[in-house]
Amino acid sequence: MLGDDAELTAAVLAAQDGDETAFRTVYRAVHPRLLGYIRTLVGDPDAEDVASEAWLQIARDLTRFEGDADRFRGWAARIARNRALDHIRMRGRRPAIGGDESELTGRPALSDTADEALESLATGSAMHLIAQLPQDQAEAVVLRVVVGLDAKSAAQTLGKRPGAVRTAAHRGLKRLAELLGAEHRSSGSLESVPHQRQPSTRTVTSAGVTQSRTRTQKDM
Repeated sequence: MLGDDAELTAAVLAAQDGDETAFRTVYRAVHPRLLGYIRTLVGDPDAEDVASEAWLQIARDLTRFEGDADRFRGWAARIARNRALDHIRMRGRRPAIGGDESELTGRPALSDTADEALESLATGSAMHLIAQLPQDQAEAVVLRVVVGLDAKSAAQTLGKRPGAVRTAAHRGLKRLAELLGAEHRSSGSLESVPHQRQPSTRTVTSAGVTQSRTRTQKDM
């Protein structure tokens, strides 16, 4: 995945001129995070199909796009969201998207603790926990932290105010930190249980010598 926005911007421009190699570079840079966002909308089984539809539209409309790497990510996210919502309507389902959260005055920046919690997760674990958030928080977190959009671009994607997106992302990240802490406490509690001494049984070897061994879980 490209870490330099200048490289992604250059690849997008080259792809607009018909450079297929550049388009593959753009795809490799953007697709993993875009797919993660789509999963928050339609679930894992349908995500790849919706992502394919989104990329078909991205390829078709690429020549009409104008902007840098950040604008491209936002543009691609809007296309992906529209395709996901179309998919949901075709299946007769409605996305579990919460109402618009009112903008809070004096809201601090995203919690450092929550950011660190999310960054410490493996991708699969992160998406599993994000799926437990309310839909508005899940989308805000994925767009801000996973896709990498700023609040303005994320707000344009969601049709909300930047302040509402910041609030949803802040609450979502805080909740993720709580979920991660709960997982760590749960795994830690299991490790803290002292091992019980297992009763010994006697076995007879082929030589007829009686030996003692500890009974394992497989023996039960």
